Amino acid sequence: MAPSDPAPDDAASGPLDGRPAAVRWAALLTLSAVLVVLLELVHLPAALLLGPMIAGILVATAGGPVRVPAVPFYIAQGVIGCMIARGIPVEILGEIARDWPLFLLGVGWAIAASVVLGWLLTRWRILPGTTAVWGFSPGAATTMTLLSEAYGADMRLVAFMQYLRVLCVVLVASLVARLSTDGAGGGPPVDWFPAIDWPAFAATGATAAVGIAVALRLKVPAGPLLLPLAIGVVLQDAGWLTIELPPWLLAVSYALVGWVIGLKFTRPILRHAARALPRVLASIFALIALCGAFAAALVVFAGVDPLTAYLATSPGGADSAAIIAASSNVDLPFVMAMQTARVIIVILTGPSLARFIARRTGVAPAVRP
Repeated sequence: MAPSDPAPDDAASGPLDGRPAAVRWAALLTLSAVLVVLLELVHLPAALLLGPMIAGILVATAGGPVRVPAVPFYIAQGVIGCMIARGIPVEILGEIARDWPLFLLGVGWAIAASVVLGWLLTRWRILPGTTAVWGFSPGAATTMTLLSEAYGADMRLVAFMQYLRVLCVVLVASLVARLSTDGAGGGPPVDWFPAIDWPAFAATGATAAVGIAVALRLKVPAGPLLLPLAIGVVLQDAGWLTIELPPWLLAVSYALVGWVIGLKFTRPILRHAARALPRVLASIFALIALCGAFAAALVVFAGVDPLTAYLATSPGGADSAAIIAASSNVDLPFVMAMQTARVIIVILTGPSLARFIARRTGVAPAVRP
């Protein structure tokens, strides 16, 4: 997927209409910085992506769309792919292997619940095409958002659903953690400019570059993200690669992805999202309740402590679950293994499930208003 200019009929008049590109970029950068700071202050998950995405929406709907160049966007996807690979160490795979029936049931339950809810929203034509299927994929929000457009869904509405789900899940999980313990903090402060292991950083960059080049050559859907991820997992777990990604580079990469998503929004798509919001929210809380039911089963039948079971099965981001779990008295390896297993399977099965539901419901790929 490459960034593209908005269609002429998507353009909206507003305070930025007709302004020079430099003014539009200045507005985008300023809004992004302000929103990231505000979202970080309230410990909102994925603030580094959500801030630029919201800024992109505001700039685009104010009549000031800008174009993110393709090459930086591909690099950002490669960096995020390596970041995901870094979160799948061989130790977590060993944890999954030891209790694989439990993990298989937990992941299968979450995916089945999300597929049923996505199928209902698709069948009822609440959202166009297979958007609801991608939007309800329980994990890997950034990955599924990027994948969705490559398979014909509306990336803007998928992003709306994915990050609304992440927000709701994290808010509920934080509340559960606070009620179960003395409270979950926001994690340790981030050192944005740490010392860099330059050989490891160069090897990570080469991994991303090779993955991106092969993906573009072979025209793999969402390949600039998926191939660096796959290569990174293999090399890291073979002991041949230490993935080195300074926080500032991740922040820039998230901003680029957020801009590409946000700048595609239009006033019609925002109105569509607003009309769908009540039913989407109801479906999200139904998904949270269904995953909570499996957590209760883990407590009763597998002897897992309640907070560990809830955080392991919550259908939100693995990074947010890790922050809450690290601040609580839980079995962190179990939580991360369950979350990681679900992310891997969601990424592998997402396209097939979307195509299956599209055939069953007779929907066509989303038509962008």
